[in-house]
Amino acid sequence: MTTDIVSKNSLLSADAAKRRIRRMAFQVAEDNATETSLTIIGIEGNGVIVAQSLVKELEQILSIPIELATVRLNKKEPLQASINVDKDFKDAVVIVVDDVSNSGRTLLYALKPLLDTLPKKIQTLVLVERSHKQFAVQPDYVGLSVSTTLQEHITVETDGEVVTGAWLH
Repeated sequence: MTTDIVSKNSLLSADAAKRRIRRMAFQVAEDNATETSLTIIGIEGNGVIVAQSLVKELEQILSIPIELATVRLNKKEPLQASINVDKDFKDAVVIVVDDVSNSGRTLLYALKPLLDTLPKKIQTLVLVERSHKQFAVQPDYVGLSVSTTLQEHITVETDGEVVTGAWLH
Protein backbone atom coordinates (compact mmCIF):
# COMPACT_ATOMS: atom_id res chain seq x y z
CA MET A 1 0.00 0.00 0.00
CA THR A 2 1.35 3.42 -0.95
CA THR A 3 0.31 6.75 0.40
CA ASP A 4 0.89 10.17 -1.03
CA ILE A 5 2.86 12.31 1.34
CA VAL A 6 2.43 16.03 0.92
CA SER A 7 5.45 18.02 2.00
CA LYS A 8 4.61 21.30 3.72
CA ASN A 9 7.22 23.95 4.33
CA SER A 10 6.44 26.77 6.72
CA LEU A 11 6.74 30.23 5.20
CA LEU A 12 5.25 32.24 8.06
CA SER A 13 4.44 31.43 11.66
CA ALA A 14 1.52 33.15 13.39
CA ASP A 15 3.95 35.62 15.02
CA ALA A 16 5.74 36.31 11.73
CA ALA A 17 2.41 36.88 9.93
CA LYS A 18 1.34 39.32 12.66
CA ARG A 19 4.64 41.22 12.36
CA ARG A 20 4.32 41.42 8.57
CA ILE A 21 0.75 42.70 8.81
CA ARG A 22 1.86 45.31 11.36
CA ARG A 23 4.71 46.41 9.07
CA MET A 24 2.31 46.73 6.14
CA ALA A 25 -0.06 48.75 8.37
CA PHE A 26 2.76 51.23 9.02
CA GLN A 27 3.42 51.43 5.27
CA VAL A 28 -0.27 52.02 4.56
CA ALA A 29 -0.40 54.69 7.27
CA GLU A 30 2.68 56.44 5.89
CA ASP A 31 1.45 56.35 2.29
CA ASN A 32 -1.99 57.66 3.33
CA ALA A 33 -0.96 60.09 6.10
CA THR A 34 -2.95 63.00 4.64
CA GLU A 35 -6.17 61.06 4.02
CA THR A 36 -9.28 61.64 6.13
CA SER A 37 -10.57 58.04 5.98
CA LEU A 38 -9.74 54.60 4.60
CA THR A 39 -11.86 51.73 3.33
CA ILE A 40 -10.31 48.29 3.64
CA ILE A 41 -11.97 45.64 1.46
CA GLY A 42 -11.06 42.01 2.09
CA ILE A 43 -11.62 39.39 -0.57
CA GLU A 44 -14.08 36.83 0.80
CA GLY A 45 -12.30 34.01 2.60
CA ASN A 46 -8.86 34.49 4.08
CA GLY A 47 -8.58 37.93 2.48
CA VAL A 48 -11.19 39.14 4.97
CA ILE A 49 -9.20 37.74 7.89
CA VAL A 50 -6.02 39.48 6.71
CA ALA A 51 -8.09 42.68 6.22
CA GLN A 52 -9.48 42.43 9.76
CA SER A 53 -5.96 42.05 11.15
CA LEU A 54 -4.82 45.04 9.09
CA VAL A 55 -7.69 47.19 10.38
CA LYS A 56 -6.81 46.30 14.00
CA GLU A 57 -3.23 47.43 13.41
CA LEU A 58 -4.25 50.59 11.53
CA GLU A 59 -6.62 51.62 14.33
CA GLN A 60 -3.63 51.68 16.70
CA ILE A 61 -1.65 53.89 14.30
CA LEU A 62 -4.17 56.22 12.65
CA SER A 63 -6.87 58.38 14.18
CA ILE A 64 -9.14 58.48 11.11
CA PRO A 65 -12.27 56.47 10.31
CA ILE A 66 -11.44 53.05 8.86
CA GLU A 67 -14.27 51.08 7.30
CA LEU A 68 -14.08 47.34 6.64
CA ALA A 69 -15.97 45.69 3.79
CA THR A 70 -15.96 42.38 1.92
CA VAL A 71 -15.87 41.74 -1.80
CA ARG A 72 -17.59 38.52 -2.83
CA LEU A 73 -16.10 36.85 -5.85
CA ASN A 74 -17.12 33.60 -7.50
CA LYS A 75 -13.89 32.44 -9.11
CA LYS A 76 -15.90 30.58 -11.78
CA GLU A 77 -17.92 33.73 -12.61
CA PRO A 78 -15.49 36.52 -11.65
CA LEU A 79 -17.41 39.24 -13.50
CA GLN A 80 -20.12 39.02 -10.84
CA ALA A 81 -17.98 40.42 -7.99
CA SER A 82 -19.92 42.47 -5.42
CA ILE A 83 -19.16 44.42 -2.26
CA ASN A 84 -21.22 43.80 0.88
CA VAL A 85 -21.77 47.48 1.74
CA ASP A 86 -24.00 49.94 -0.04
CA LYS A 87 -21.54 52.78 -0.31
CA ASP A 88 -20.49 55.25 -2.93
CA PHE A 89 -16.72 54.92 -3.18
CA LYS A 90 -16.39 58.21 -5.10
CA ASP A 91 -13.25 59.98 -3.87
CA ALA A 92 -12.61 57.22 -1.30
CA VAL A 93 -9.22 55.72 -0.56
CA VAL A 94 -9.67 51.96 -0.91
CA ILE A 95 -7.27 49.13 -0.12
CA VAL A 96 -8.22 45.69 -1.48
CA VAL A 97 -6.73 42.86 0.61
CA ASP A 98 -6.13 39.17 -0.11
CA ASP A 99 -4.10 36.42 1.52
CA VAL A 100 -2.11 35.17 -1.50
CA SER A 101 -1.52 36.73 -4.90
CA ASN A 102 -0.67 34.18 -7.55
CA SER A 103 -1.51 35.29 -11.10
CA GLY A 104 -3.21 38.58 -10.16
CA ARG A 105 -6.57 37.36 -11.50
CA THR A 106 -8.49 37.47 -8.21
CA LEU A 107 -7.21 40.95 -7.35
CA LEU A 108 -8.09 42.21 -10.82
CA TYR A 109 -11.69 40.99 -10.70
CA ALA A 110 -12.08 42.15 -7.09
CA LEU A 111 -11.38 45.70 -8.34
CA LYS A 112 -14.25 45.60 -10.85
CA PRO A 113 -17.08 46.77 -8.53
CA LEU A 114 -15.00 49.80 -7.58
CA LEU A 115 -14.30 51.03 -11.08
CA ASP A 116 -17.80 52.41 -11.66
CA THR A 117 -17.60 54.70 -8.63
CA LEU A 118 -14.39 56.70 -9.27
CA PRO A 119 -12.43 56.20 -6.03
CA LYS A 120 -9.69 58.70 -5.26
CA LYS A 121 -7.14 55.90 -4.88
CA ILE A 122 -7.15 52.10 -5.04
CA GLN A 123 -4.29 50.14 -3.52
CA THR A 124 -3.80 46.40 -3.10
CA LEU A 125 -2.26 44.43 -0.25
CA VAL A 126 -1.43 40.72 0.05
CA LEU A 127 0.17 38.74 2.83
CA VAL A 128 2.06 36.45 0.44
CA GLU A 129 2.88 37.16 -3.19
CA ARG A 130 4.03 34.64 -5.78
CA SER A 131 5.84 35.60 -8.95
CA HIS A 132 3.48 34.22 -11.58
CA LYS A 133 1.69 37.34 -12.84
CA GLN A 134 -0.65 36.76 -15.77
CA PHE A 135 -2.77 39.84 -15.09
CA ALA A 136 -1.55 43.42 -14.79
CA VAL A 137 -2.08 43.78 -11.05
CA GLN A 138 0.96 44.24 -8.86
CA PRO A 139 0.27 44.48 -5.11
CA ASP A 140 1.21 47.81 -3.52
CA TYR A 141 1.92 46.16 -0.16
CA VAL A 142 3.39 42.67 0.24
CA GLY A 143 4.07 40.85 3.48
CA LEU A 144 6.26 38.16 1.92
CA SER A 145 7.30 37.63 -1.69
CA VAL A 146 8.10 34.04 -2.63
CA SER A 147 9.43 32.61 -5.88
CA THR A 148 7.77 29.26 -6.53
CA THR A 149 7.34 26.79 -9.32
CA LEU A 150 3.95 26.54 -11.01
CA GLN A 151 3.47 23.14 -9.36
CA GLU A 152 3.90 24.53 -5.84
CA HIS A 153 1.05 26.08 -3.88
CA ILE A 154 0.83 28.47 -0.96
CA THR A 155 -1.83 28.14 1.71
CA VAL A 156 -2.53 30.71 4.40
CA GLU A 157 -4.09 29.03 7.42
CA THR A 158 -6.39 30.78 9.87
CA ASP A 159 -8.12 30.03 13.13
CA GLY A 160 -11.18 32.22 13.59
CA GLU A 161 -10.01 35.78 12.92
CA VAL A 162 -6.29 35.04 13.32
CA VAL A 163 -3.72 34.11 10.68
CA THR A 164 -1.89 31.07 12.09
CA GLY A 165 0.66 30.58 9.33
CA ALA A 166 1.49 30.26 5.67
CA TRP A 167 2.71 27.09 4.02
CA LEU A 168 4.37 26.13 0.77
CA HIS A 169 3.39 22.70 -0.54
